[in-house]
Amino acid sequence: MASNLPKLLLLFYAISICNAVTIPAPISDSHRSAALEIFDASSSSLEDAYEALKVFEILAIENKPDVSATTCQKVVENLGPSSRLKDLFFALKVDGILKCKVDRAVFQDIASRLKATVNDATTLVDMYYTIGSLVLIKDQAPDVDVLLADADGIFHSIKALSQSDGRWRYSSDNPESSTSAAGLALEALAGVISLASSEIDQSRVNTVKSDILKLFDSIQKYDDGTFYFDEKFGGGREHQGSLTTTSSVIRGVTSFAAVTSGKIDLPGDKILGLANFFLAIGVPGSAKDFFNQVESLALLESKRVPIPLVLSLPATVYSLSKEDQLKVRVNTVLGSAAPPLTVKLVRAFHTDAKGSAIIADKELQYDQSSGLHVMGVFPDNVDVGTYVFVFEMVLHDSGSENIYATGGQIHVPIYVTGIAEVSNAEIAVLDSDLGSDATQKKLDLAGTDVVSLSANHLQKLRFSFQLITPRGHAFKPRQVLLKLRHEKTYEHIFVVGNTGKKFEIILDFLGLVDKFYYLSGRYDIELTVGDAVMENSFLRPLGFVELDLPEAPEKATRLPPLPVDPYSRYGPKAEIAHLFRAPEKRPPQNLSFAFLILTLLPFIGFLVGLLRLGVNFKNFPSSAVPTTYAILFHLGIAAVLLLYVLFWLKLDLFTTLKVFGFLGAFLMLVGHRILSHLASTSAKLKSA
Repeated sequence: MASNLPKLLLLFYAISICNAVTIPAPISDSHRSAALEIFDASSSSLEDAYEALKVFEILAIENKPDVSATTCQKVVENLGPSSRLKDLFFALKVDGILKCKVDRAVFQDIASRLKATVNDATTLVDMYYTIGSLVLIKDQAPDVDVLLADADGIFHSIKALSQSDGRWRYSSDNPESSTSAAGLALEALAGVISLASSEIDQSRVNTVKSDILKLFDSIQKYDDGTFYFDEKFGGGREHQGSLTTTSSVIRGVTSFAAVTSGKIDLPGDKILGLANFFLAIGVPGSAKDFFNQVESLALLESKRVPIPLVLSLPATVYSLSKEDQLKVRVNTVLGSAAPPLTVKLVRAFHTDAKGSAIIADKELQYDQSSGLHVMGVFPDNVDVGTYVFVFEMVLHDSGSENIYATGGQIHVPIYVTGIAEVSNAEIAVLDSDLGSDATQKKLDLAGTDVVSLSANHLQKLRFSFQLITPRGHAFKPRQVLLKLRHEKTYEHIFVVGNTGKKFEIILDFLGLVDKFYYLSGRYDIELTVGDAVMENSFLRPLGFVELDLPEAPEKATRLPPLPVDPYSRYGPKAEIAHLFRAPEKRPPQNLSFAFLILTLLPFIGFLVGLLRLGVNFKNFPSSAVPTTYAILFHLGIAAVLLLYVLFWLKLDLFTTLKVFGFLGAFLMLVGHRILSHLASTSAKLKSA
C-alpha cells in the first residue's frame, strides 16, 4: 500500500482540481435529454402522464412522443361519476395540456357534483382535489358555472386547520401539523378566492399572508446558502422528503400570490436560496423529483414572486500559466436572459488570509456577443492558491428590484493554478563528523537525469530544491515526499521540510540504521511533489544510493514480512503434483482369455441344446395383431440384452436406468398383450 501512496496523492490532487466546487447552474439541455429518458407520457397513471406532459411543456421539448389519442381516452374514462377525486383532478390537469375533446355537458355534470360535495369534505386533501378540479374546469370551460356561493365558509374551514407557526393540519381530527399540508392549503385557498362569487374578506387574506411569512421563518438553510423546507413525521402519514415538501410550499405560495392583490414581502435571499436548492440537485434520477424540480423552478420564474437571478461560472479553476480570464454568467433559473445589470467583484481574498482583500470593488465588463461578464486576466497580486470571490449583481433599473431577486453578495470558491518552476535541486552525501560534502550533484528535476551515490552509516544524505510560482514567489505545496526503496522492496517515506525559501531534508543514516533494518545494498530514491493548484505535480525517480550499513545486533528490530499484493490471490496457482498408488499386479493375458472362454461356454451349451431339442414354433400366433405383439416382445428382450452389453462397454448407471425404464414399460405393454392372447387361445382349446 505504501508503494502506491504517492500515486494516490497525485490522483487526489487531479480529482480535487476537476471537482473543486459545484456552482448551481440554470436548466440546460442536459435536463431536456434526461426528460426524454426518464418520463413516459403513455403511463397508465394519469398522475404520471401529467407530470411527463408538464415537464415537456415547461422545457419546450419538441421531439416528445405523441400520446394524445391513448391518453385522452384515459381522460374521458376518468371523468365519469364513479371516478375518485384524485383521478378526476389529474384527468382535468392532463386535459388542460392536451385539449382533449370533452363535451361541455361533462364539465357541467362534474362541476355540479363537486359543488354539491365541497362542503361535505372533511380532510384537507379532499378539499384540495375538489377545489382544484373546479379551478381547472373554470380554465377549460369558462361558460360552466363553478362559482362557490359559500366561499367564505369554505375559506374559513380550510383556515381553521392552520397552526401558529404557518403549518397546517390534514384534518381536524389530526393534531399533527405539516409543512407539506401548508402548500396544499395555500393552493386550495387560492382556488377558493378565484371561485368566490363575491370578494373574500381582505382581513382573512392578510392573515394568510402573515401565515406565509411565519412559514418562511421556519425555513432550513445549508452552509452553501441554499434554503429548503423540511417535513417531519406526523399523523401516521408517510414522511415527505425536503424536495417534495419544498415543491409543495412553492406551489401553494405562488398560487396564492397569483390571485391576491398586494405584495407578499418574501426575502429575496430566501427566494434565491430556494432556486439554488433545486438547481444544486442537478438532474434528478426519479421522475417525481424531476417534475418537482422543473415545476418549482418554472413557478419561481412566473413573476408571482420575485424572479431569482442565478449567477454561475463556466469554470471555477483558472490557470495563470494559460492566462485564463474570469467569466461570469447571469440567467434566470430556466436559462432565460437576465435584465440589464452589472456584476461587481466586491472583494476577493485568499482562504488563508480572509482579513485582507487582494481585489476590491472591481466591475466586470459585459460581453454582448457571449452574454458573459468578464474580468480579464488576473492582477499580479493574485498567485496560485485557493480564493473566495464575492460577487454582487446590481440592476440598472431600480424598478426591477421588485421583480427580480439578486440575493445580495454571493461567495464563490475559486482555484487559481499554475506551473511551478523547479530549480536549484541538489543532492549530496555529507561526512557526519565534519558536515562537509563528500559527494554533491546537481539535478534537473524537469529532465530525466538520475544520480548514483554511495554512503555508509556514518554519513548523511542531503537533498534540497526550490519551487517558484508564475508570479515569482516561493511556493509551498501540500505534499513533498522523499522515498527510499530497498532492492528487496522494503521502502521508507520521509516528509521534506520547508525552510521558507527552499525545501530541504537531511537523512542521518546513523540514526536510521534500525529503521532500515540494517539492510545494506541499493536504495532507489524517488521524489513526489503534489498540490491541487500545482499544474505540474510530479512523481520522479532521482537515482539510487548504495548504503553500507553495519551488521544487525542481536536485539535489532526484525524484518517485517514483505507486503502481499492483494491481487496475487487472483493469479495462477502453483502446480500440484499428485502421487498415485502403484497399480496392483495383474494376471497374465492368456489366463484372462481362458476365463473369458469359460464364461462363454454356458451360452454355447444353451445354443447347442436348442439345436438338439429343436425349436418349437407351434404356439407362435398366426393372426396379424398377435404376431406383431410377439415380434415386438422378442425384440424388446433383445434390446434389454443389448443394453446390458452397452452398459458393460460405455454407458453409465444413470443413463442405463433411464433407458431401461422405457424398455421395461414397453415390454410390460406388449408382453401383457401377447400373454393374454396365448392364455385365451389355450382356454379355447381346453374347452373344445
